[in-house]
Amino acid sequence: MPASMAPEMMRTDGNVVVVENVSRPTMTVYAPKGPNTGAAVIVFPGGGYKILAMDLEGTEICDWLTGRGITCVLLKYRVPHSGPYWDGLCHCHVVPPVPMALQDAQRAVSLVRHHAAEWQVDPHKIGVIGFSAGGHMVAAVSTHFRDRAYTAVDAADMESSRPDFAIAMYPGHLSEAENTIALNPDIDRHISRDTPPTFLLQNEDDHVDRVEDALSYYMALKKAGVPVELHSYALGGHAFGLRPTASAVSAWPRLVETWLHGLGII
Repeated sequence: MPASMAPEMMRTDGNVVVVENVSRPTMTVYAPKGPNTGAAVIVFPGGGYKILAMDLEGTEICDWLTGRGITCVLLKYRVPHSGPYWDGLCHCHVVPPVPMALQDAQRAVSLVRHHAAEWQVDPHKIGVIGFSAGGHMVAAVSTHFRDRAYTAVDAADMESSRPDFAIAMYPGHLSEAENTIALNPDIDRHISRDTPPTFLLQNEDDHVDRVEDALSYYMALKKAGVPVELHSYALGGHAFGLRPTASAVSAWPRLVETWLHGLGII
């Protein structure tokens, strides 16, 4: 079922290019610049499962990754209402009956693994990075890999949809409520030691997605024995991507690169 009957549209919102009404998901593959590390990262832009911030949390991220010798795959997943979202009419969080965004994420991981030889990617070095709602997608695809959220359609779906590593930047929809680190049960009940190593970052002054979102996931992963690294800053806000700010959080790409070196990914 399409995410929306309205036509897909690209527009500028402030200084961010956004896409809305995506009913047909796509992947765009960017080859690494310089020596190829063999790693690949699938990028999930944020946008509250309503729109997609395609440059701030998409193409700009791919520019950084390919410059580090990493194949970047930008996923334009279905929106709106394809994952948990805030409904302004009922002033409540809504979980859609069909998790279309998760379906798209699982399919993307499997497709990259299926085409690994063709795209010069190591099938054991395929990771995901997501921002805001995309950070929730990172947690969802990292924990829901035993059961596919859709019926397999071809040989690509015979490949595992489990990422080898995961990076969730200012994720949302993970903690159950403000001032608690109780984790969203849809994520919590699927965590195991096989959940991939994870890097988390969220600022304490993030007023869109609370720092408890990252903390709740961090504690659950730690309890399960999953290698996890958490960074949190007092200041830095939300939705900054790679664009420089006055906050120390702008150094996050170097932290991620160091973490990837430690895992042997690059």
